[in-house]
Amino acid sequence: MTVTTDVVRVAAAAYPVDRLPDWEAYADKLSRWVAEAAGQGAQLLVFPEYAALELIGLLPPALHHDILGMRPALQALLPDFLALHTRLAREHGVALVAGSVPVAREEGYVNRAYVFGPDGTLGHQDKRRMTRFEAEEWAISPGEGAQVFAVGGLRFGVAICYDSEFPDFSRRLAEGGAELLVVPSFTGTPAGYTRVRVGSMARALENQCYALHAPLLADASWTYAVETAVGKAALYAPADRGLPDSGILAESDWGVPGWLVRDLDLALTRRVRREGDVLNWRDRDAIADPDAPADLKSFPAGERPLPA
Repeated sequence: MTVTTDVVRVAAAAYPVDRLPDWEAYADKLSRWVAEAAGQGAQLLVFPEYAALELIGLLPPALHHDILGMRPALQALLPDFLALHTRLAREHGVALVAGSVPVAREEGYVNRAYVFGPDGTLGHQDKRRMTRFEAEEWAISPGEGAQVFAVGGLRFGVAICYDSEFPDFSRRLAEGGAELLVVPSFTGTPAGYTRVRVGSMARALENQCYALHAPLLADASWTYAVETAVGKAALYAPADRGLPDSGILAESDWGVPGWLVRDLDLALTRRVRREGDVLNWRDRDAIADPDAPADLKSFPAGERPLPA
């Protein structure tokens, strides 16, 4: 599939967790989802954080609520999971960001989003910052590295859920050439969704790039791992010339499964970086000179300076 330099069609999944009876049912479901987005001309397809945990339903029932025991059991399904995504990416000529999954390493488990190119090539991005649930209950460890991927004329990075709520990692991706931040999320409450939404919009603003938000949807009392997940898919941009005043290019309906498919016009964000009403990208280091005199004053607890 040919991708033009300036316009790329992307798709974010508001993906629902189903209790599936066997591997064939999972493969059929994923195949239908990929075919649907590819049929709409999408060139980059993004699934949510922990969407792969739908595979918990294929494990013995005793593991469905055993969040530590399910981790090693899921590793046995990983080769087939990778082979399925590789096949679908090649078959449809698309790039896929797969639903993330706990992956075993020598020092423990990381939350990993695998990325597949249209030719089936494989890469990954590990989540860098863990939520309290991941760290305190699930024993998922922070990953390493920052990867920038390319599909045609588009370079993108993956900021998994909580990672989007901090500026440093996304800035590193943007400075590595990313013009789109992909944000797969799993949030159990509207407040959690809002945190990721606001973080994604802030990252789009300060890096003057696009951010594509793909949320997990779940009402799955049969597994403690992803029993509730809420949200809506969205595409964000810097609020500047030629782009929406709200910073929101598109949103799906709350809690409704499906694809959000939209075109990214990279010429718009490139122009905003050059000649926008504000130049966040240019000015990102304006007060970061380590040799400049410190202008931050601190005061003892309970004391505040009087106005001048």
